[in-house]
Amino acid sequence: MKGLILALVLALVGGQKQDLEPVFHTGKTYLYGYESFILHGLPSRGLAMAGVRLTCKLEISYVSHSDHLLQIRSPKLEEYNGFWPMDPFTASSRLTETIAACFSQAFKFEYTDGRVGSIFAPEDCPILCTNLVRGILNMMQITIKKSQNVYELQEAGIEGICQTRYVIQDDSKNNRAVISKSKDLMDCQEKAVKNMGMTYIRSCPTCPLKVRNIKGTVMFTYKMKYDDSGALMTSAMSEQVYQISPFNEPNGAAVMEARQELSLVDIKRTPISAPKTQLQNQGSLRYHFSGELLQMPIPLIRIKNTDLQLTEMLRQLVQNNEEGATKEASAKFLQMVQLFRIVTLDQIESLWMQFAKDLPYRHWFLSAICAAGATDTFRFLKQKIHDEKLNIWEAAAILPLAFHFVTPNKQTLEVASTFLTCPQIQKAPMHQIIVYLGYGSMVNKYCAQTSLCPNELLQPLHNLATEATSKGDAKDMALALKAIGNAGEPASIKRILKFLPTFSPAAASLPSRIHANAMLALRKIARKDPVKVREIALQVFMDNTLAPNVRMVACVVLFETKPGLPTVTALAISLLTEPSLQVASFTYSHMKALAVGRIPQLYNLSAACNIAIKLLSPRLDRLSYRYSKVIHVGDYSFEYQAGAIWRVYLMNSPSTMFPSDIITKVRGYYANTATDIIEVALQSQGLTKLIRKQNIPFAEYDTYRTLKELGKTLLGWKELPHEDPLVSAYVKVLGQEIASVDIDKDAIQQIMMSLTGSSNWQPVVKKVVEEVQRGISGRWTLPAMVGELRHIVPTVVGLPLELSLCGVALAQAAADVDIQISPPLSDNFRPSQLLETKMDIHADIKPKAYFHMIAMMGINTQYFQSGLEFHAEFSANITMKFDAKINMKEKNLKIETPPCHQEVELAAVRSEVYAISRNMEEIDYEKKSQLLPKGEVPSTSNEPFQPSESSSRPGSWKQSNIPSVISKQSSEEAHHHSVGGRFYARNFCRKFESLGCSACLSLKSQNSAFLRNTYLHKLVGELEAKIVLKPVHTDADIDKIQLEIQAGSKAASKVIDVASSGPKEEDETSLYEDIQAKLKKILGIANVFQVANKTRRRKKRIHSKEKIAVMDLWAKPSASPLSSSSSSSTASSADGKEPGNEYKKDEIRQSGKKRGSSSKSSSRSSSGRRSSSSSVSTTSSKICSSSREDHSGDRHCSEDTEYSNQQANLPVYQFWFKPADKQDPGREVLNCSISSSSSSASGEGISRPMSQPKFLGDSKPPILAAVLRAIHRNEQPTGLQLILYTDTQPMRSRIQMFVSSITGSSRWKLCADASAINSHKVSGSLKWGEDCQDYQIATQIATGQYAAYPAMQVKLEWPKVPSIVRTTARWFYSFLPGAAYVLGYSQRQQRGPSHWATLVMALTSPRTCDVVLKLPELTIYDRAIRLPLPFPSSPRTPISTLPSSDRNVFSQATLSVIENLKARCSVFQNTITTFNGVEFNYSMPANCYHVLVQDCSPELKFLVMMKRLEESADLTAINVRLASHEVDMCVSNGLIQLKINGVQAPTDVPYTSNSDASMLISSEKEGLSLKAPDYGIDKLYYDGHRLEIQVAFWMAGKTCGICGKYDAEKEREYQMPSGYLAKDAVSFGQSWIISEDPCAGACKLQRKFVKIEKPVAFEKKAAKCFSMEPVLRCVEGCSATRTVPVSVGFHCVPAASPLSLEGQMRLDQKSEDVVSTVSAHTACSCQQQSCPA
Repeated sequence: MKGLILALVLALVGGQKQDLEPVFHTGKTYLYGYESFILHGLPSRGLAMAGVRLTCKLEISYVSHSDHLLQIRSPKLEEYNGFWPMDPFTASSRLTETIAACFSQAFKFEYTDGRVGSIFAPEDCPILCTNLVRGILNMMQITIKKSQNVYELQEAGIEGICQTRYVIQDDSKNNRAVISKSKDLMDCQEKAVKNMGMTYIRSCPTCPLKVRNIKGTVMFTYKMKYDDSGALMTSAMSEQVYQISPFNEPNGAAVMEARQELSLVDIKRTPISAPKTQLQNQGSLRYHFSGELLQMPIPLIRIKNTDLQLTEMLRQLVQNNEEGATKEASAKFLQMVQLFRIVTLDQIESLWMQFAKDLPYRHWFLSAICAAGATDTFRFLKQKIHDEKLNIWEAAAILPLAFHFVTPNKQTLEVASTFLTCPQIQKAPMHQIIVYLGYGSMVNKYCAQTSLCPNELLQPLHNLATEATSKGDAKDMALALKAIGNAGEPASIKRILKFLPTFSPAAASLPSRIHANAMLALRKIARKDPVKVREIALQVFMDNTLAPNVRMVACVVLFETKPGLPTVTALAISLLTEPSLQVASFTYSHMKALAVGRIPQLYNLSAACNIAIKLLSPRLDRLSYRYSKVIHVGDYSFEYQAGAIWRVYLMNSPSTMFPSDIITKVRGYYANTATDIIEVALQSQGLTKLIRKQNIPFAEYDTYRTLKELGKTLLGWKELPHEDPLVSAYVKVLGQEIASVDIDKDAIQQIMMSLTGSSNWQPVVKKVVEEVQRGISGRWTLPAMVGELRHIVPTVVGLPLELSLCGVALAQAAADVDIQISPPLSDNFRPSQLLETKMDIHADIKPKAYFHMIAMMGINTQYFQSGLEFHAEFSANITMKFDAKINMKEKNLKIETPPCHQEVELAAVRSEVYAISRNMEEIDYEKKSQLLPKGEVPSTSNEPFQPSESSSRPGSWKQSNIPSVISKQSSEEAHHHSVGGRFYARNFCRKFESLGCSACLSLKSQNSAFLRNTYLHKLVGELEAKIVLKPVHTDADIDKIQLEIQAGSKAASKVIDVASSGPKEEDETSLYEDIQAKLKKILGIANVFQVANKTRRRKKRIHSKEKIAVMDLWAKPSASPLSSSSSSSTASSADGKEPGNEYKKDEIRQSGKKRGSSSKSSSRSSSGRRSSSSSVSTTSSKICSSSREDHSGDRHCSEDTEYSNQQANLPVYQFWFKPADKQDPGREVLNCSISSSSSSASGEGISRPMSQPKFLGDSKPPILAAVLRAIHRNEQPTGLQLILYTDTQPMRSRIQMFVSSITGSSRWKLCADASAINSHKVSGSLKWGEDCQDYQIATQIATGQYAAYPAMQVKLEWPKVPSIVRTTARWFYSFLPGAAYVLGYSQRQQRGPSHWATLVMALTSPRTCDVVLKLPELTIYDRAIRLPLPFPSSPRTPISTLPSSDRNVFSQATLSVIENLKARCSVFQNTITTFNGVEFNYSMPANCYHVLVQDCSPELKFLVMMKRLEESADLTAINVRLASHEVDMCVSNGLIQLKINGVQAPTDVPYTSNSDASMLISSEKEGLSLKAPDYGIDKLYYDGHRLEIQVAFWMAGKTCGICGKYDAEKEREYQMPSGYLAKDAVSFGQSWIISEDPCAGACKLQRKFVKIEKPVAFEKKAAKCFSMEPVLRCVEGCSATRTVPVSVGFHCVPAASPLSLEGQMRLDQKSEDVVSTVSAHTACSCQQQSCPA
């Protein structure tokens, strides 16, 4: 038994793990050697890196309980800057001395069971040294679980509390153990991190870790030796890696690598001496941030005397800026910003007093103050605005920047709140808006840093909302809601709900734009409390009583909350019964846009929308432009984890034809973050008033009073609320609204009054002209810091790793403009006087823009910097120095400018990356290395294999010589690419010798892409792209460059003057006697037309021969397509094949017919190539067009029936296009022959106008001449001249343009010719080269018929074009198949004419079209493409004969679309078609006037009533009220009668009113037409049987009556006067009957409320039910002779209720309990009717 117990005890002792926590014993001092280093760079070998290394000796001794002392001895800090690992570390003695000074005293730390507690340091010890101590002690942090060897836990460290994994290997035989632990630095609960400027970048907490572009891990290895007294740490090693991938590329990442090594050296018996000074508790191991935020990612500054330094910097800034050293100026500006962050308010005030009056200094000073964002700088700006030291424009520019850059804390927020109450701010509405919006943004940034946002910060915004509500001030309400929206705090939700009628009935009286602003204010709150906002948005969306635009905004907010599938499905189901098509269309298109999204953060929402839209009706997808839409464009790259979306929300209102609210936004996605980059909104109301005739006193007319009285008889009718014209706009940047403006009539007048003291616009024009006449002179500079983004995390060494980005933009301009106007402006100035003046302008303008961006990865402290630095610059510089003379009366403009005297860099983009090392002690000695070694070939291991002969080619690394015009890649340059692309240089230059200058595009690149082909490696190195304007040395110096433009009758004289050898004075009459001949000679046009005429004569001979078939349309053209000499030979091909025709499989055979024999006529040169002039023609027995689809089928001789039958079963791309002008029998039919001036032409439509050229100068003088010339010393001028001719005829118009060189020896010319052949065809051609014969492009646009549909065809022909055009076309051609596939188009590979392209668009319905694009080797087509606007046409409309000369199909197209936008209402017999296109049947009761249409706006401009005559069911009479006119139209004895104000008027003489608004009544066809456009009636037609009325489009949403509201809401068409929707068409029509006095009028019907007569049981109780709308009944004393059943809604009350028909109150606001059918009277018999005598 004893033996068993002993065995158990031994087994228990042996199984227990030895304590492995390091132990430091009393009386001993442990000496360790410590070494750590950090390196930054790219992982590829052979690239420069930067870093630091710290080595020292550590002494650790136990003091008492858990306290230990740490003494750091012999610290040594070294810097690394070079190519790892070849170059060594270099010692930094001065920095070492600085570090050694703070390590001179011992540190105390608590250490228990392997865990480090509080750390104590001397009071004056810098934070940097304390963090280095944390890095050392972090190595000693060990958490041991005695029962496990492998485990995970959350462990505290220098980087925070992170997930840590331990693996323990215990070697108990040797009393040793190895402990390994690793941390995932991306999986931390309380991570030590500092972000600056990233408040507006939202992270995605649910996104997977793999998409993060920053990844980090750290690994520790401990070697322990233990015995009975405890464990001793003999060595410790750590390695930390951060991988930063800016483009989210697996192989394109920069790396920060940190290593530590701690090794036991010795154990001594002498303890460490106690610290002499009191130590202060510095907290735990967690890294402390302090000085890192003070140092921007710019070169270090040694701060001595800030006042003196700032003064010197300002002077250098202004000097650098004046000298054009913008890069140095931007660097100084950033340094000044950093200094302003540490100076006091008094120092800032002192500098202001020194520089405030000097404008150049003032601009730099104020911009730096804004960018500093410190408390004192913010307070300084507040003080200057309060003291009115800044003008209104300075304040408007400074305030947004100041609020954006200020650091939000309690002090700055207090200062910001004083801005809100500043009287100077409140006096300027623009400033007040900026300040309130900025304050909301500050609150948002401050609350993003804390878990709980103090309510007192939101109180100023809530107070503004309360005050605005009590005063009824809509503008302040909107401002308060916008500011609350910027703040984005859930605590404001209750305040916002007070502006929504759904939750606060009192808000129903507010304008709808306030409701919309209240919903928009919830968007940012949704990010913090999506559930609550989703609830609110859903309720608002379901509230049908709200305006459509408010509900659409609620839809936007709802989807911002990312609802789940149940919510989205419920939303979709509600659309099935949605009464507002505007809302339904908007929501459907929004769902559809989300469903196709590829953004990972929106996957769940996209999937939900994809399911939901399948529940909806396809009709929602077919709604027209009148309905609201969401346009979505976006893409996401999963490879680079980046994307962007662009959305446009188009919200239509019932009262507009076009969107009244437009919101567009761009959102970017990067890794797992999202940012709203920019959002712009435009909201409008009542703008239609601006396009109408104003100052018409509608309220003074009889019609206004009549409609007011009529409204009382129509139960519940109310006129629409008054809308003042208003345009509102706002701009959001990074999700924050920074500016908002409301423009109405009062605002415009206020601006004009402030500028000129008058609200009349003519004095404004005069004052502007006078100001310009005084001249403009000065320099303007606007510097601004664009942004500052910083992300700082600690490393295990104790130094910070910073990723930062900051940018500076600089815009400046220098101008000296002097303007002289003669004759001087008179006192009674009119703008028309400017058309009689002469102006001399002398201008010297130099605008310049510069942008400098700095990005850094590395260590950035106030003591030293080490890491990678990326610089990118963009500059644009333009110099405009010219003298201009403008003679408005003579229509002459002359501009003179000096030539290029020196090289000017117009625009440039540069970037470079360096490895940098800087330290404060050696501030003037900066180590900077380019990442790529210069002049070295990469190491063999990193270099791709190349053949020996190519790599040893002499001169392979030399830059190639670039040709002077357009360079081509030389052999040396090509070899550069073959080696791997380390160095790339290319110049593209174009010389303009006649103007003495050349423009060059220079590209240079030296990067590391040869190592890894990633975007990051392409950026690493040096990149440069610039556009340079250089002078060209010519034989004769150029004095000046002159451009002269002459319009009108003197245009020809300017051309003749240029051509003459010297200045001549000729009489104008003699000039024009032989002007045509002179112009032909001067321009060299005679040669052009001689060649063309020869071609035409040759074609005429061919036309006289037998007609033959089209051949070889795709063959290559000859070099001289317009050669004047050729010989003809004829060959025929019996089988119908053409040379090169290998695509027989695509041939279309006509039914029962084969192709006829083909013949070819061509002219060949001695070399056997085709000549430039050929003519071919085709005939067949019935159809004179080629049946091949490749010929575009544009020539037909068949009739329409045969044309349609032959194409009935063909695919859309095989249909033939039939030109409209071939259908006119009265015109010469030219479609049975084809004549071409080039070998590849195969259609008369293009070739005919080219083959019959006519110089317009033979009969017309030029209308415009322009001459661009360089004036030489003692030489003839050189340059170009342009002359323009036009010829407008009733049936044909033409325009010609000729450009030629004025240099005598040059024959280069450009000839452009465009003509409208007839009202269905337009053609044009462009030729250039020697005498316009080298190159040619022709086009033709024609209307016609395509498979019996009206269609338009566009043809393009290019017989010969330059090689660069062909290259560009081939490049573009390569993208077409992919683009067509993405857009959903079908495509077919087939051969066609090699130099032809044809586009056919056929209108298959007013909203759809078919498109066929035929290219030489590809046909792209699609059917039923939706058009944005309806086009007035119908399918299978036969093409009529050519219209008269006054109807041009092209000029009428736009007018036709506009006409189609106007609404029409028609009544014929019992069929009524409303403005919205809803058709229904309704039989009008006889003799009772119905309100057909009336103006329901507050102006009450017109009323149209209609009644059916009793004697005939087909005859009607109408009554129109306009102004003081009452117009009656009726039929009597078969003739139309017209009465105006009760007086019979003749119908054969037009009647015109003499009132302020015009009205015209005239006979038309078999009836009368009334036109009153000023009232909103474009046309009313009446013939006794039919009535048609068309209203202006600006009457949309403002009409009411049986014709409807013209608001596109077809689901709400049966709207009665009370606004209640009728159950059927009969109830709807009867609700608009006008009751008359039964004794005075013929109508014996009136509307009465009715009661259900039979007993009703409602809710299981006896009830009586009353109709909610009155029903048509005969008047008292009359009985019904005819009735119709109608459906009516009833409201039920208990049977005992006192409610009765006699005391009936309105029930239209009550609930509808029962729907029942009752009888409505439509005819009455009145035998006993009591009427007063």
